[in-house]
Amino acid sequence: MNTLVSSNAPPEVGAALQRLRLARGLTLEDLSRIAGVSKSMLSQIEREKANPTIAITWRLANALGVQIGELLATAERETETIRVIDAHETPTLPGLHAGYVLRILGPLELASKYEWYELTLSPGGELASQGHDPGAQEHLTLLHGSVEVEVGNDKKKVKLGSTARYPGDQQHIIRNVGKTEAKALLVVIHR
Repeated sequence: MNTLVSSNAPPEVGAALQRLRLARGLTLEDLSRIAGVSKSMLSQIEREKANPTIAITWRLANALGVQIGELLATAERETETIRVIDAHETPTLPGLHAGYVLRILGPLELASKYEWYELTLSPGGELASQGHDPGAQEHLTLLHGSVEVEVGNDKKKVKLGSTARYPGDQQHIIRNVGKTEAKALLVVIHR
């Protein structure tokens, strides 16, 4: 009787995770914050000391903007000429307690220079931010609804289709002052 020996070892996710993280210029701390996975767990996964659960693998793939299979594949994939990120793959930062959802539209490897988001605010919802790094600027284009931007003691209502440009290195609040959901494109430029 022939016995087939199969290699049922789990895929080595660590090397793929590290390669994808470094290609995007992310530290373990950056990825930990975006994916909601502890830095120590990420370190253990990258050193092949721990295998992530399906839920953690999904969160990591989502945070890196890749399909879950890319984390499970051992070989590097060929570079695609056109890469389409499906809506369900777009990393999202839910601030549901404050009435907002931020979809991360920009590639994570540019996050230290440029970030762009689709911001959705429920009625009365707000995105309050501490000041970012010195010289940072924000640009908010209102696509739907009614919002107000507050920086320091200054408040301005943004009309549909208009763009508010303001210092991102000061504490600032984007607030939905309307009765319907508001949607905006938010771009952060770091100096």
